[in-house]
Amino acid sequence: KEESLSNEAAFGLPCDQPAPRQVPVTQTPFQIVLTTCPDGDSAGRIARALVEERLAACVHILPPMRSIYRWKGQVEDTPEQLLVIKILQARFPAVMDRIRALHPYELPEIIAVPIADGHPDYLAWLQNPESPT
Repeated sequence: KEESLSNEAAFGLPCDQPAPRQVPVTQTPFQIVLTTCPDGDSAGRIARALVEERLAACVHILPPMRSIYRWKGQVEDTPEQLLVIKILQARFPAVMDRIRALHPYELPEIIAVPIADGHPDYLAWLQNPESPT
């Protein structure tokens, strides 16, 4: 027997309010790739290489953050910088290979998240950053 949740249980809304409208998920040919680096120098080197080699349209390097994780049996607590890399999905294998070649970590985080939708002009620019719309 399948149980259904009330609006209150599912969305934190009182039962007399309608549930939020479900938005259909679309799929674009783009991804956001995330990787973390131990410092600004390695982050900049990876970001610049990906853009110069036309593997990524854009890379954001976020300010230093604190990462806590388990590595080789110990809990680590280190500063890192997150790179947010926008790419064509078809380029992911080459992007992953390039990050691995340039990255100082033994096992770098390389995670790809699909971009479901976005501003059409921005997505067109991601497709061809040499030709702004």
